[in-house]
Amino acid sequence: MDDMHFDLVVIGFGKGGKTLAAALGKLGKRVAMIEQSAAMYGGTCINIGCVPTKSLVHHAEHPGAGTPPERHRQAVEATRALTAAMRGKNFAMLDTIDTVTVITGKATFLDPKTVRVAAGEDVLRVTAETIVINTGAVPTVPAIPGLRESTRLLTSTDLIDLDHLPKHLAILGGGYVGVEFASTYAQFGSAVTVLDAAPRIMPREDEDIAAAATAILRGAGVEFVSDAHVTGVRDIDNGVEITYEIDGQTHTLAADEVLAATGRTPATEGLGLDRAGVRTTETGAVEVDEHLRTSQPHIFAIGDVNGGPQFTYISLDDYRIVADQLLGGGKRSTRDRKFIPYTVFMSPALSRAGLTEREAVARGLPVKVVEKAIADIAAMPRSKIVGETRGLMKFVVDRETDLILGATLLGVDSQELINLVTLAMRHDVTATELRDSVYTHPSSSEAFNEVLGTPPVRTH
Repeated sequence: MDDMHFDLVVIGFGKGGKTLAAALGKLGKRVAMIEQSAAMYGGTCINIGCVPTKSLVHHAEHPGAGTPPERHRQAVEATRALTAAMRGKNFAMLDTIDTVTVITGKATFLDPKTVRVAAGEDVLRVTAETIVINTGAVPTVPAIPGLRESTRLLTSTDLIDLDHLPKHLAILGGGYVGVEFASTYAQFGSAVTVLDAAPRIMPREDEDIAAAATAILRGAGVEFVSDAHVTGVRDIDNGVEITYEIDGQTHTLAADEVLAATGRTPATEGLGLDRAGVRTTETGAVEVDEHLRTSQPHIFAIGDVNGGPQFTYISLDDYRIVADQLLGGGKRSTRDRKFIPYTVFMSPALSRAGLTEREAVARGLPVKVVEKAIADIAAMPRSKIVGETRGLMKFVVDRETDLILGATLLGVDSQELINLVTLAMRHDVTATELRDSVYTHPSSSEAFNEVLGTPPVRTH
């Protein structure tokens, strides 16, 4: 077994880890980037996450010529080419730095400062003064009888690389991942049925928002079965049969494939964290403090593996925190994060930052709610220009301070608009200031002039 020593070892090629590796490598530090698969250079986002899924969303919204299966196939091929190109650039980003070594193999801790890396019969033992765990998360497959054994089971990783278009896709879970894939594959031409154990999709959103999203998805052909407790899955000729119960009554659904869209689990299996003395939480995430240090002060955990919000941009901010610990003043922490936005890339996209109306009321805050349907916003001609007038804008505003407590934007360009709103919220820009700002025309942001100037639909 060969031995190598580094200043920094990063396990996992995700956003935060690769950025940290590059930053320290450029300063002349000896860095090892360990990635278990060459197919994952660059991390989850560009290979099996954000980039390929949003590429498919784009192609579903802007279909090319041909039959639905042909258009789907073209979209998959274009997505594969895109991810391959980005994977190569990500590898080159580190490989061209003289002091950075990319090692492909499975990493396992031997002790707090030693990691064993195996690739077939080849084995390395690497040591480092600082180690960063950046292994991400993997799709969760629920323990439903027959599901894991089914040859028709798909995870999100499987679905984005599926060569054929399912005629009927069953989706287990009405959360954000399930909704995105339901929207995308309905537009490709699949019949889509979402089986959800909850009374409605998107339980974290306000009821009016979830209702608007549901109406849009139903309009695209998605069928929803709520309060459905799935009890079994079995393969049948040319497909799969799903058994579920509603109010004690048993029902069955036949489909071509079944997608498990029930969350993601931190990828810690096989890392040997116990040998490193690294503690994990009840959910299996690596336990970290506000500076992302584990129970071993020289070992950090960043990205999805530490149990925080599972967003690429959070992984990038994790990099900033660790870099500040290693190179800066050590003051930056997760406590600095305020109003983190997110987007669900259904069509049109749903984006939110801050409190929902329900959360604000539960806290006893004095709020007013302003809300308007996209189709009714006269000051937003862009939605009509691009032919996407579905959705609504909703703001929750503090009646006493005029500060925006939360915003939910369901409509065209919401993934961009939410960043402007979030910046305003972080810097205490009032709703009146946002309303009276000057925006380019025709743009989606000028809708704020009108929406924030409308009388409140509710006050609390």
